[in-house]
Amino acid sequence: MIKELTINADSCYRLAEEKAEQYFKILYTQVTEKTYVPTITKDIQAWKHNHLRHPLFSFFMRGKGKPDSWEYHKYIQWMNQSGKLDNYLDRSIAYIFMRDLGKALDAPDTKTRINKSVLKIKKHLIQSTKMDKTETFSMANLYRMAQKDGVESAMIWVIDKLKTVSSNIPKELDGAQVQRKIIKLIAGVIMQEVIEMGSDISQDERTRRLDKAIRLGYYYGLTYPFIDDLLDAKILSPAEEKQYSELIRTTLTTGIVPKLGVWRGSNKELIQYIHSELRDAFQYIKGQQQGEARNYFFEQSYLFFHSQEVDRAKDLSYEKYTNEEIYIPVILKSASSRLIVRSIISATPNEDIDNRLFYYGIYNQLADDFADMFDDLEAGAVTPYTYYLKYHDKRPDLINPFELYWTVISYLIHNVYRSDSKTCEIILNRAINGLKRYKERMGTKKYNEVMELLAQGHPDFNRIIQKMVQKADDVDFFDKLLRDHMLTNLKNEKIEEDEFLTTIETVREEINTILQIPKSEHDFLTNEKITDAANYSLAGDGKRLRPVVTWMMGIHEFRLEQTAIVPLLKSLEYMHTASLIFDDLPSQDNANIRRGRPTLHHKYTSAIAELTGLFLTQKATVEQTALTQFDSKAVLSLIQYSSQTTAEMCKGQAMDIDSKGKQLTLEQLNLMSYYKTGLAFEASLLMPAILAEADEAKKDSLKQFAYHAGIAFQIKDDLLDVEGNLERLGKPIGKDAENNNSTFVSILGIDGARKAMWEHYCLGIEALELVPQNTTFLKHLLKYFVNRDH
Repeated sequence: MIKELTINADSCYRLAEEKAEQYFKILYTQVTEKTYVPTITKDIQAWKHNHLRHPLFSFFMRGKGKPDSWEYHKYIQWMNQSGKLDNYLDRSIAYIFMRDLGKALDAPDTKTRINKSVLKIKKHLIQSTKMDKTETFSMANLYRMAQKDGVESAMIWVIDKLKTVSSNIPKELDGAQVQRKIIKLIAGVIMQEVIEMGSDISQDERTRRLDKAIRLGYYYGLTYPFIDDLLDAKILSPAEEKQYSELIRTTLTTGIVPKLGVWRGSNKELIQYIHSELRDAFQYIKGQQQGEARNYFFEQSYLFFHSQEVDRAKDLSYEKYTNEEIYIPVILKSASSRLIVRSIISATPNEDIDNRLFYYGIYNQLADDFADMFDDLEAGAVTPYTYYLKYHDKRPDLINPFELYWTVISYLIHNVYRSDSKTCEIILNRAINGLKRYKERMGTKKYNEVMELLAQGHPDFNRIIQKMVQKADDVDFFDKLLRDHMLTNLKNEKIEEDEFLTTIETVREEINTILQIPKSEHDFLTNEKITDAANYSLAGDGKRLRPVVTWMMGIHEFRLEQTAIVPLLKSLEYMHTASLIFDDLPSQDNANIRRGRPTLHHKYTSAIAELTGLFLTQKATVEQTALTQFDSKAVLSLIQYSSQTTAEMCKGQAMDIDSKGKQLTLEQLNLMSYYKTGLAFEASLLMPAILAEADEAKKDSLKQFAYHAGIAFQIKDDLLDVEGNLERLGKPIGKDAENNNSTFVSILGIDGARKAMWEHYCLGIEALELVPQNTTFLKHLLKYFVNRDH
């Protein structure tokens, strides 16, 4: 195949390197001559008046209870009640406009946009804290946000993609951090797109561009875990790293993704998945760009990748790296990482913005490297800080990275941002906040040891800085709060999900041990097949979701005795299995396979199957009468509810049979799904509530949840019938179309069905907010319903 050369890699890198060298020479002169010290000292003297508390104020504020920042909603509430929220959001949004968008804060348009953003975010935060929505990054909240701009399809796509990434990344990579980075980069691309599109476009065009930005952000975000983090984590062997790096390099310099070819190494399966995802990512991004914008994307991507490779190849044991060798790649990679985002969305060329992003990058990188210096040192990575820590006493020529950090701050404030007062305020806020956070994380003793080393070149200046670290207030930022909150949510979500899946499997295995129906002496004498047929159906590889839900609700939420509800668990599975037997009959769905095995009428006969279904429904009632440890009125009420539910489910199945060959309305399909699926699920929630004699309001909330969960479950079934896998499902796919059934897919299409499923998911989650019990299990159950593949 003839490869079309997209960029001249060597020339591209050399030109960028020359610009970085010029920038470094300026910084080198200022840091060695310490000209930054009087400049920044003067800035701090002016800045500190707004950030040092008066001793009398501090006395009166004692015990006022400022919450820890990890208490996200309480912290926001405190900020609002203390009158600090406006300034907090203003500096936070302004910082993002500088860091990510390359904006000058003294520009009138930027000021207007920041003010509007502050008002919008403040309104959202106050509403969310009033409603006590603790799960800021829940799928329901994200989907509701997407609906406002009509980008539900893109959000569903991203949720599915993130789920796939989480299940495929190696354990050495932090799954929560991977998701956080991707979400952050999606947000960054969306911000760039919003700024580019302005506010005077049609809603349809806005939706189209936001949809594209979400997908671009995800695909760009993949490069961090799948390229940067993967190569840093030493998961691949040296030979695999070399082969993988060459693959990335070839892609960026030719514009063509090479075939993977023969992969010799233990990580073949991982690389095959990554290659497939990155190929799709590269082709999508490339397809969205034309002409110069495409070349600019290739150039910035290559600069980022190659400068990372240059840094990654460094060996901490090598003593002779020059200052230029240490810092030039840092300048290049930190600048290009932000310039790539503008190239991805084909932003209008703007030299001023590009320059600001170029000069700003190293400030952020030095701050990050400072925070991670000991982790990097342990990993043997070469950064300005690790190299200085290791060789400062042997190499007096080495630049102190902490001094360079303040030099960069001085240069940004006075040379890049023209001594703008708000820029000075925000950059100093950020610098002091970074030190405060580091001190809190590392502890005072370790922090002082680090400062003693890094600040020894100018102790007077360091005393000023440390005074600010100790006493300065109102220097925290919303993006850090959001970052910590997101990580906490993602990690807790993973822990809860693992516990949920373990619980499901553990309880399922226990339930399997109680389901078999013993044969009576009479059965043996008559060679009666009904019990055998019932046990055959019960022994199938069922999920047992209904009795599992009843187990969890009964024992953990309503505090019922485990042994006391065993008859109820058996009753629910007998009823459910009976419904499946009837559903599979030739007179109804005429299914051949159920739970991975031949259906009962194939194993025996249709007559035996019909009788077995009736036998199991009666056994279910018998089990309910064995609930002798509960109040008799409650048991009677349960039997009445169970009988009514069974009757309604029969109506639903009759509706299903009658609907074959007919085009149902969405309302009719919702009703039929509720009768067929939702009612059985409702029963698993309501029966333990009835035994626990729960109040009507609680039961009504559970009914509402069950209604939406049941329909979401049915929609997922319909989607799996189109998109599923026979091996995973345990039953053939395509049966709905074969039987000419009306389904959510046939009525709404695949995309519409997915949206309807997620709408019912959100409504189900919102119904749970009215249930006073701990609903963690039910939230994960509903999540399982919409994410399952079988």
